Amino acid sequence: MPSGKLHLVPLGGLGEFGMNCMAVRWGDDIIVVDAGMMFPEAELLGVDIVVPDISYLTENRHRVRAIVLTHGHEDHIGALPWVLSELNVPVWGTEFTLAYVDDKLDEHGLLDDADLNEIRPGERFKIGPFTINPIRVTHSLVDCVALAIHTPLGVVMHTGDFKVDPTPTDNRLFDLHAFAEYGKEGVLALLQDSTNVERRGYTPSERAVRRKFDEVFARTERRLFISCFSSSIHRIKLAVELAYQHDRKVAFIGRSMNSSSEIAEDLGYLEIPDGLLIHPGEVKNFAPEKVCVMISGTQGEPMSALSRAAVDNHKHAKIERGDTVVLSSRIIPGNEKAIYRMIDHLFRREAHVIYDDGSTPPVHVSGHASQEELKLIINLVKPKYFIPIHGEYRQLKLHAELAASMRGSVGNVMMMESGDIMEFDELGARKTGRVNVGRICIDSGSRTDVVEDLVIKDRRHLSEDGFVLPIIAINKLTGKVEVSPEVVTRGFSGGENGFMDEVRQIVVQTLGQSSDEERADYGVIKEKIRADLKRFISKQTQKRPLIMPVILEI
Repeated sequence: MPSGKLHLVPLGGLGEFGMNCMAVRWGDDIIVVDAGMMFPEAELLGVDIVVPDISYLTENRHRVRAIVLTHGHEDHIGALPWVLSELNVPVWGTEFTLAYVDDKLDEHGLLDDADLNEIRPGERFKIGPFTINPIRVTHSLVDCVALAIHTPLGVVMHTGDFKVDPTPTDNRLFDLHAFAEYGKEGVLALLQDSTNVERRGYTPSERAVRRKFDEVFARTERRLFISCFSSSIHRIKLAVELAYQHDRKVAFIGRSMNSSSEIAEDLGYLEIPDGLLIHPGEVKNFAPEKVCVMISGTQGEPMSALSRAAVDNHKHAKIERGDTVVLSSRIIPGNEKAIYRMIDHLFRREAHVIYDDGSTPPVHVSGHASQEELKLIINLVKPKYFIPIHGEYRQLKLHAELAASMRGSVGNVMMMESGDIMEFDELGARKTGRVNVGRICIDSGSRTDVVEDLVIKDRRHLSEDGFVLPIIAINKLTGKVEVSPEVVTRGFSGGENGFMDEVRQIVVQTLGQSSDEERADYGVIKEKIRADLKRFISKQTQKRPLIMPVILEI
């Protein structure tokens, strides 16, 4: 066995949902598997997306050889514009994944400089000391792969996101044979998706949704609106097929839905019969029972097509009494309020709303493996070391326990969190320290403006206690206060009646007790006013608004 050390360094995705990003290092060469983002929690006010801190990669920029993508979901490719603006390295991915990457990089003006390389399942390629074999897996998106990374110490298998679907709608089967072959040859480490480890049994096949969709198409008497993730090509394909069978025209509404369906059609994953597709503006020209609308906005995003249609504020999507709306997706944790608020609005429109309520046949199936499928892959691969990835800490822990219970199939089970360094050499594996990790908040609008923690702290401060703006007019020549100070507040409710008069009085008092020299130094006088007001307001109201004195020279 060669002497040298292999390092696995997760920069995100272990201990959280999203931001999946894993660095694999041998000597002076690093490859990165995935570069995902996550959507912000409610407390990250005004933040658009959250991406991983890649300071480990930027500090080793001369060692980073490439980014290899497992599939095209946002939690695996969403941080690419941010990463590539810091490190312009080659990107490898399957045809469909690269089509999504193209769109994303084009939007950020990075496409011309990008080095994109297509990979095909079963066709090995080499990056530095690593030989990588992409293995076809099934998931809720098309063209997904697991990666068998051949290193000088042995094979590291990274499953990406997967489920074992025996009957995928595109008939591109999960390559169980390749996993079994690697199991026979010997695998150093298996890194496996933990998202659905809490679910027993097997995840149903994508075809399980067909029964429910068939039923909905047969029973719907007026317009049918179907909302699913725009990346759920399997689901879009099914809806198009059934619309054709039930003699309904199809309209795609929403930017992401249009973009995804175009990519899928161009690459042969979606076939739309001639004359079936209509422009959103033509929907009103057809009888309600002759229309099926595929609409984006399944997570209740405020400006999405479905959210706007739910409050009757969309130019083309008019949802009326007796129409049927199908939400064919899971609720992403954190989005519950927005989704149920949107569903309430749809009920107010007197529409029939069908959403994932646990009934059978299901209106949505997961794209992630449940316990029995996880066990199946572990049994086939028989890794020397097992490391759970992709999930919150409880899921990683439960996955580790599941693997540990499979004696004979697993050598050692190792737990890691984002930032841990797992080191392998001829003597074994161990954690050898940590690297800097964390999250970088990108603000709304530009998608490249980093929001500092201090800014978020100020936003939270403002949202809770508001602000107080004392405005003082000082004569430039004499240094005297010309008129009584004005106090403007926003988001701050003062105490009793007369409280604002007392605030003004404090400002006057502070000015009166200051020397001419202090009054002439606006920095000093502002700080004195701020300190005195902070003390007074805090004592009277137990609140701590942001206090920003403003000096006007007259």
